[in-house]
Amino acid sequence: MNVLILGGTIFLGRHLVPALQERGHTVTLFNRGIHSPGDFPDVEKLRGNRDGNLSALEGRKWDAVVDTCGYVPRIVSMSARLLAPNIDRYVFISSVSVYEGNDGVMDEESPVSKLTGTTTEEITSETYGGLKYLCEQAAEEAMPGRVLVIRPGLIVGANDWSGRFAYWVNRAMVGGRVLIPDATEQVCQFIDVRDLAEWIADMVEKKATGVYNADGDANITFGNVLKACFSERKAGEYEFVRVNEEFLLENDVVPYREMPLWIPKVWGNRIFSSEKAVKDGLLYCRLSDTIEDIRSWLLTVKPREKALGKSLTGARERELFGKWSVR
Repeated sequence: MNVLILGGTIFLGRHLVPALQERGHTVTLFNRGIHSPGDFPDVEKLRGNRDGNLSALEGRKWDAVVDTCGYVPRIVSMSARLLAPNIDRYVFISSVSVYEGNDGVMDEESPVSKLTGTTTEEITSETYGGLKYLCEQAAEEAMPGRVLVIRPGLIVGANDWSGRFAYWVNRAMVGGRVLIPDATEQVCQFIDVRDLAEWIADMVEKKATGVYNADGDANITFGNVLKACFSERKAGEYEFVRVNEEFLLENDVVPYREMPLWIPKVWGNRIFSSEKAVKDGLLYCRLSDTIEDIRSWLLTVKPREKALGKSLTGARERELFGKWSVR
């Protein structure tokens, strides 16, 4: 098959390219050429801009397109409508953020966030989910019955620069006193980017359509993650300093981003069911394999802080230690 990837050079796309190539498929990338333009030398690269310069795509034919970087419905509509006459399937990578509500198990039939009475294109924590849902609709309107919508949860692995999982892998590598939230029983869902990429390749080959959640195992807890990350450290090489939720919120520690994987109880408890995807072939690797892959990648990043996004810095952690001791 000939597969076009919109984006493809930052995170998910970097893993999707080899997943498709190893199955014998031909991959073409369309992007601005800003991120790692020299990577994948054996892949055809088309340059342009999704917001106004799609000329490189005109008149070309592919079996499928995977849209890894669609966030604004107007822009998704532009690419989907242009490609509609010349492709068989449009795979849109959405997000479980489309679901509304703060508690309960969310499957593909659960209510979604709908932006009404606004034409905003500003992506914020309040609009992200609603815009993603409108992007799904834009693709379906352009190619009715030929769209596969995939809604991942937190995607983790090598080349994830957000730090939302790698923080804990790195923290285990550093050792010492480690500030952790008192939330070890909290469900902790995430999906290894390699598992997601392989499954997307499967679904492209099946010419699948419809909507699928693609999140991780809901049986894994935050405590499981900590135990796995620190499993290679010896006793005495680290010490967990457990602090309560109230302390973190009082000190304006940003959940999930500054303190990765932590979701305050006041935010609710959402579980995303991927049962449909699992029945259609989604497989999960071992937690230890995910951690080892991230650890190996972190060793290549100089300085490692570049890979930790906006997560807790050493200085901020020491500041919190001081405040917790006083309290």
